[in-house]
Amino acid sequence: MKIKFLGAARTVTGSCFLVEAMGHRFAVDCGFHQGNRDIESRNWQVDGYDPRTIEFFLITHAHMDHSGLLPRMVKAGFRGRIYTTPPTKELLEVMLLDSAHIQEMEALWQNKKRLRHGDKRISPLYTRQDAENTFSHLEAVPYDHPFEPFPGLRVAFRDAGHILGAAMIEMEIEEAGKSAKIVFSGDIGRPSQLMMHNPCVITKADFLFVESTYGNRDHKNEEESLDELAEAVAYSYGRGEKVIIPAFAVERTQEILYCIHLLAKSGRLPKGIPVYVDSPLAIRATEIFNRNASYFDEDSQEMLKRGENPLAVPNLRLTETTEASMAINMQDGPAIVISASGMADAGRIKHHLRHNLWREGASVVFVGFQAQGTTGRRIVDGAQKVRLFAEDVAVRAKVFTINGFSAHAGQSQLLDWLSHFETGGMEIFLVHGEYGAQQVLAEKIRERFGIRAHIPDYLDEVTLVPGEAVEARVSPETAAPKVDWELLMAELETTVARLRESRPVLDAANWGEQADLRDRIAELNRVLGTALPGR
Repeated sequence: MKIKFLGAARTVTGSCFLVEAMGHRFAVDCGFHQGNRDIESRNWQVDGYDPRTIEFFLITHAHMDHSGLLPRMVKAGFRGRIYTTPPTKELLEVMLLDSAHIQEMEALWQNKKRLRHGDKRISPLYTRQDAENTFSHLEAVPYDHPFEPFPGLRVAFRDAGHILGAAMIEMEIEEAGKSAKIVFSGDIGRPSQLMMHNPCVITKADFLFVESTYGNRDHKNEEESLDELAEAVAYSYGRGEKVIIPAFAVERTQEILYCIHLLAKSGRLPKGIPVYVDSPLAIRATEIFNRNASYFDEDSQEMLKRGENPLAVPNLRLTETTEASMAINMQDGPAIVISASGMADAGRIKHHLRHNLWREGASVVFVGFQAQGTTGRRIVDGAQKVRLFAEDVAVRAKVFTINGFSAHAGQSQLLDWLSHFETGGMEIFLVHGEYGAQQVLAEKIRERFGIRAHIPDYLDEVTLVPGEAVEARVSPETAAPKVDWELLMAELETTVARLRESRPVLDAANWGEQADLRDRIAELNRVLGTALPGR
């Protein structure tokens, strides 16, 4: 059996693991690559997938970094089944259409620029028609109902927590007279997470592919996170400004609504403050959550039995249209605005940041992971300015980063989940994490369980035989990696922007300090100038 890592390898996005076994070819997940331009270019590179030869997909959950390329696969010739849980199927039918709309709008915007420059038009990554064509391939399988996509392969979805319908995948395969059990963790939820069940315990695997998003740190507890959210609301409410919350439309928006419900219930939500959910997708997703309340955890079920909807908050306003969204920033006074995307790289949230990020009384509350190269990550990392709609916008709002709302298990929780396995002879592969976090988690695993965890890179391939050493083939792209020029340029531009902002301080410095910095900058310019091609 061979597995090729087509994404989520030393990165958090683009989950896709191509499996070849018993003469069959299938894949676990098929997600968007998100981050800098080099990483996002992978979305267009379908040759490595060869969609016409993929027999089926197993999808762990509906987040776009796990499912967003499915219409691209259908567009490129995929004709098989897409197996997932019932809530995920329902979510995908709205999320993929929304994603397709974004692709079409992005292509339209790019083509306006390209035509002005005399360049050829480009096509969208995929269209709404491609998304609709994907729906007939979806097949729902409930949790804990094993099925056989082909003879010799037995698959079961287990509850992963994380978001509505999220699954771990257990596979048992018979090949060449040997049986093997393979587990893909998907995204592992945080124990005691609002609304969701705790992640299912699995005890046996020959080969385990486990996420590592927060492999290097733990989360704050729920109460501390709720206190921080209350602090952010109080900060901006007292200054007559808005609280801007970039949030993924699925799960995070619903969890934030649940938290605002709890704040209102405890008297910590200012009376009369409007709460906007400014995302048509989040509105549709919330409706799906309400329809699938049977998947909620016991605490939420008890609330519902009492007639209390955990997703209902006072003064909730759902903005469907563009006009209604624009009107939010034309209204004075405090408000809470929840909008997508969660990493602030697309969607209506960019408009809210443009109107509020520069306001000293406003607050921006990040409640989820921010990938390298995204606008959200730059703000979290302390950028003084960020680029929004071809304009530099100052960061003067108070920035809150509340990782206790994460739908991912933290380091200790990952290790606790791993502790249930019978580890003798088990091989572990760390996926869905940045390399630094993976290195930290790998060392923790070695210390606690005596196992060396593998950290595959993009396009690496491994051959798996139970009881034998893992045979790995490093991809040529990994062996001769490209320089991430986009990231380097972004860092250089950030440094130059900070230098410009420091002009008043520099002008006030004594002559010796000014001359020293002048000479350093002149030397840097000289080195860069001589290093450029053609010089």
